Amino acid sequence: MKTYKDIGIQIPQVYLPQKGIDLTKWAVIACDQFTSEPEYWQEVENLVGDAPSTYNLILPEVYLEKPGETERIQSIQSTTRAYLDQGILQPHEGLIYVERTALGKTRKGIVLCLDLERYDYTKGSTSLIRATEGTIVERLPPRMKIRTGAALELPHILVLIDDPRYTVIEPLAAAKGGLDKLYDFELMLGSGHLNGYAVSGALEEQVVAALRGLANPADFARKYGVPQDTPVLLFAMGDGNHSLATAKAIWEQQKPTVGMDHPARYALVEIENVHDEGLEFEPIHRVLFGVKKNIFTAIQQHFGKDITLSHVSSAEEMVARVDNARGPKQVIGVVSDGGWVSYGVVEFDHPSSNLPVGTLQVFLDGFLKEGGAEKIDYVHGQDVVVKLGSQTGNVGFYVPGMHKSDLFKTVILDGALPRKTFSMGEAKEKRFYMEARRIV
Repeated sequence: MKTYKDIGIQIPQVYLPQKGIDLTKWAVIACDQFTSEPEYWQEVENLVGDAPSTYNLILPEVYLEKPGETERIQSIQSTTRAYLDQGILQPHEGLIYVERTALGKTRKGIVLCLDLERYDYTKGSTSLIRATEGTIVERLPPRMKIRTGAALELPHILVLIDDPRYTVIEPLAAAKGGLDKLYDFELMLGSGHLNGYAVSGALEEQVVAALRGLANPADFARKYGVPQDTPVLLFAMGDGNHSLATAKAIWEQQKPTVGMDHPARYALVEIENVHDEGLEFEPIHRVLFGVKKNIFTAIQQHFGKDITLSHVSSAEEMVARVDNARGPKQVIGVVSDGGWVSYGVVEFDHPSSNLPVGTLQVFLDGFLKEGGAEKIDYVHGQDVVVKLGSQTGNVGFYVPGMHKSDLFKTVILDGALPRKTFSMGEAKEKRFYMEARRIV
């Protein structure tokens, strides 16, 4: 397999389902979606039935650290071996150009491998491949348990490049009529359509050359107005931050004994252009479950005179107040079961972070640490935060999003964003598992 160490990529050998497999049942959404909606995953299980499916090769996080987790992991490993032994998965070498259509938008990407030696998720990292949000190392061990000993990886990781001149991915879209189509099918449960095309030869070389252009130190410095010796950021995490961090953590454990050419050194991902018209950044909202203390009193005590709490009449008014906020004040929305307010807004006069979500998260971290609630979940979409936040004992927070064009320069200048700051699309737009790769 070809490796380009200067830009931290490898041309992968992937495994795809053999012809005749029902691909709608084969591909399932990223395991970290619908974590507070077990009914979604039950519907997936019912739809898949006994058919070959990536559902049998992953552990949805709704089941993470729950009874039966060990048995599920054992089943994943045995099913993986069976799919390989029975020829259900067949090897294919080369880049894959993908198009994903969902909710009326089409995003374009390339499936390739990233070199984990060029990735560092720790705070203050200046590596070629970088996290865009804080990595919670406490979240890695249960994910490492799943990946350790696994024969295959299946990626839901989406990594961004900043390519305003459309030099890397978009030329493949123009050339797709001459490419071999690897898959073309409808995704389950109303999540859109997925196409994949084989990329090789001159087009592969063109992709490599274009990535090298983005990584040119002099061009990079001019682009962002930074000193010439500023370390290049070529790949910035979009979705799946903790999955890539898990792969990195396991690689660091393995490399002293397996050597530097082992397949676990690399991770299969999809890269997308942050300037893709089909890519939208959506905010990630917060929901507290099992709230034990008066959260509104706690908010006032934490922020003092720097906040204003006010009621609004409906979810629509709350959303409008948050989405249309301008000026130095930061605004977030609140949804509860009606004890203090059904819908409200919180205005921060002197915010502690550049982003409203960062100002809020500092408070939520402390509130949870002091036992103010049983747990927190991070959800997508106005309807979900309203539905869950209004249930007895819960409180939801509706937060504004950030503009995608600000991402790279913010990470270069300020470092990682507050965790769960943005999402690349809504839940149903998340990456589906389709391709696999051997990591042993």
